[in-house]
Amino acid sequence: MSFCYVASTKLPTRWGEFTLHGFKDINNDQEHVSISMGDLSSEGPVLARIHSECLTGDALFSLRCDCGLQLESALELIAQEKRGVIFYLRQEGRGIGLLNKIKAYDLQDNGADTVEANLKLGFDADQRDYSILKFMCDHFNISELRLMTNNPAKLKAIEELGINLSERVPHKIAACTHNSNYLSVKRDKMGHII
Repeated sequence: MSFCYVASTKLPTRWGEFTLHGFKDINNDQEHVSISMGDLSSEGPVLARIHSECLTGDALFSLRCDCGLQLESALELIAQEKRGVIFYLRQEGRGIGLLNKIKAYDLQDNGADTVEANLKLGFDADQRDYSILKFMCDHFNISELRLMTNNPAKLKAIEELGINLSERVPHKIAACTHNSNYLSVKRDKMGHII
């Protein structure tokens, strides 16, 4: 795979000023971003989150998942430390795309869980690809991460890419009536540490 860096710009938020960086996967024309604060190349592990795009949770404030709340929490924690990065990967619906995610939601409305819905649509439970992370870390001269995650698949991906991991930082969001089943499926069927 080949990737390239595109551009960076200031990103003022309610948590402080971040920098937004654009990257591109040249093989499939997919665009990704990272959101950083502080000097990422300085000594010591960098607090980080790998966050897959979730239009419904991140921008439309859906309570069906914990994605938007996890993104907000990661921005807040990085701002508190004044150093860190969110790798925001454009992989809607665990890699099945927005329209297929809507189809999966319809199946969930009719009794399927999130894993069953993806399988019924002919997809794997999780189709995400993390290969651009190595390029992003190298771009920022990051030598080691403290990764905010509950997902063992992300830990495995980091290890397979040869990125040093010093710590898994638990990243739990309280369940509500709308996402409690979703969170249970993540724990029981996908091995999330929640």
